[in-house]
Amino acid sequence: MRSSGLARIALVTLALCGAALAVRFATPPVPEPPPVPDPPPVALPSDGIMAEQRSRGQQAFDPRDMLRRRGRGNLRQPAGPHEFYFTRAIYSSGWGWSRWATDYPKADRQFMTVVNRLIDIDGSPYENAVRLDDPRIRDFPFLYALEVGDISLSQAEIEGLRNYLLAGGFLVIDDFWGTWEWAAFEQQIRQVFPERPIVEVPIEHPVFNAVYRIDEIMQVPAIGNFWGGRTWERDGYEAHVRGIFDDKGRLMVLINWNTDLGDAWEWAERPEYPLRFSTFAVEMGINFIVYAMSH
Repeated sequence: MRSSGLARIALVTLALCGAALAVRFATPPVPEPPPVPDPPPVALPSDGIMAEQRSRGQQAFDPRDMLRRRGRGNLRQPAGPHEFYFTRAIYSSGWGWSRWATDYPKADRQFMTVVNRLIDIDGSPYENAVRLDDPRIRDFPFLYALEVGDISLSQAEIEGLRNYLLAGGFLVIDDFWGTWEWAAFEQQIRQVFPERPIVEVPIEHPVFNAVYRIDEIMQVPAIGNFWGGRTWERDGYEAHVRGIFDDKGRLMVLINWNTDLGDAWEWAERPEYPLRFSTFAVEMGINFIVYAMSH
């Protein structure tokens, strides 16, 4: 990243310094855990899962294929242990190839650069992508998924995600737009929780006040749309934050619809991308992390 990009990231950080620079989660002290080895390489889909994907008309998914196509080598493993990993969900798509990897890994890294400067948490500075059907997903209480308008979950992914969320995991959805993509996503998430409603999350909810006070939901545009003079895509003219709650009132799934926080993280260093969007996206993201780690 050029020095001008680092300076821009510093501006985003300074813009957020009105709140406390150090936040400690209100949890009782626990004994220091023993050292643990680095996690194993990303597990690849089993032959059965790949056969199921082919039977549904999907391309058999191998995360390494996406990286080869982009010339990036292997998926980076989290060097650890750390207190927090920004974990991105690897999910199966329909016709779209590797939609889960949009903005990856630049958005993840730049966001964590700011997170580690603003809150007192030992966060891994690198990306961490985990499949929904990988048992290791339980190691990470925060999960991020985007471009879900073309998500097409296998049965193993449905069960893995449901069990993860009921066990205390927190899923943040981002960057999908309009009524068609909402209908496609809703059909899929209903397979995970057919019995639970999707509701608007009120602005008074603690997730909007965990560190930064959010008084209104801003629509954050992708950088290309901003250059085109608009903040929306398709017929997604109004940003929403919706959610799915468990029986005790804990927010399990937070759905950012008609907005693109990830693009604001990815392009925070670009002087032509408005600082207000990157600042808002970082505030929201930090609130999500603190809520996930304290609930």
